Amino acid sequence: MTTFDAFLNSLGSPLDILVGFDRQAARAAGVKPATINDWDTLHRVYFGPTRFTRKQAQAVRVARETDKSLDQLVLIENQLKAVSDPSEKWRLRRALLSVRGNYDTLKRRAKDIIPDPDLDKPAPESTVRFSKTRKGTRSFTATGHERDIAALEYALRQRVDPSRPAGPQMYEALTGILKGDGGVADAVPRPLVVVPLEEHTTILRGDGDDTVLGLSDGTTITGAEYLARFCGEDLEVALFHPQAGPVNLYTGHRFANQKQRDLARATLTTCPVPECRHAADNCEVHHVTPWARGGPTNMDNLSILCRYHNRTNDDDPAHQHRGRIQIRGGTPVWVSPRGTPVANTTHQYGAMHLLFGKRQE
Repeated sequence: MTTFDAFLNSLGSPLDILVGFDRQAARAAGVKPATINDWDTLHRVYFGPTRFTRKQAQAVRVARETDKSLDQLVLIENQLKAVSDPSEKWRLRRALLSVRGNYDTLKRRAKDIIPDPDLDKPAPESTVRFSKTRKGTRSFTATGHERDIAALEYALRQRVDPSRPAGPQMYEALTGILKGDGGVADAVPRPLVVVPLEEHTTILRGDGDDTVLGLSDGTTITGAEYLARFCGEDLEVALFHPQAGPVNLYTGHRFANQKQRDLARATLTTCPVPECRHAADNCEVHHVTPWARGGPTNMDNLSILCRYHNRTNDDDPAHQHRGRIQIRGGTPVWVSPRGTPVANTTHQYGAMHLLFGKRQE
């Protein structure tokens, strides 16, 4: 006989165990911590202080009459966790204690006695959510009308081989639907050539839709002229300065509004808020100093930001609650309400990182 068995035998019936329950004695007897917590909960329910003393005494009496085991008593309390009204909880507890039979019988009858807590809740909103990338894989969840989800499940199960796991086979069927005729196109990232400016080059000014660069020999050159030495007119090329960050975007076709968005998305591949997984292509362009506060629509005041964090960003530096985006070293960085800059390490392959390496904030 084990120490634990001897401990139980010395205490007698289940209710006798709970009357004088001692956590230290149970721990010394080798009882599992989770079991100790469960028994401690039962001790407080059946023998602890309560304003429902009459209901408590009735529950103890019924539990003895029906010879409930400790496992059954734990099951009852687990079933009652969703019930918030104390008086109603005592009524349901007595109803469950009155059920005669073994553990499985009690578990089955509990479904009829305890009301479904989800019946009064509104239906969940139809939505699709995507996770961040982990080791080259991602997951998504979809919530929608039961008929739509049932139809999808039916389609995915049509050719499932019962001798093999169903999940991987259904994924293969799903990718077949997505990539088949009429399916969705592959996500195609637009290639962008990024070119670092030499340290001896200084940004002088913006000249219309171009940027004027000053060279160490005293001459000046436009960004377009600078790039003409490296590439043809059909390549889309972006200049990045090691301190100032994105300079301008040059292409065979000149963009008015779109080019600033393209540069912002080249600077970072994801939303800059730590642990946010939203890719740059799915982000909005954010004014670091808000437009309403006089912030210009210049590259040194723009950052990509996902829709959620764009709306929770602390636009007013005087009122810090959720943190805000700042430009540091030419790169947008999230700064905590206490002023601590924290980089998003989900992806580190923005243009500034690729061209100039990891920079000090």
